[in-house]
Amino acid sequence: MSLQARFEQVVAESKNLPERPDNLTLLKMYALYKQASSGGATGERPGMTDFVARAKWDAWNALKGTQPEAAKQQ
Repeated sequence: MSLQARFEQVVAESKNLPERPDNLTLLKMYALYKQASSGGATGERPGMTDFVARAKWDAWNALKGTQPEAAKQQ
């Protein structure tokens, strides 16, 4: 199975988890997905009042420089 096919399978499976992961795990999953599918973080960092968007952007930006293939493997 190709890396892309495995990645797509895991993404689909992640939408049907029996339990909701903790927030740190969710942020890591989000960041890896964004890095794998879109590359490095883009746009401006969300403002202080948008806590969720800011946390997501920060998690994604922390992976800056990670190759999309490496993010897919993780």
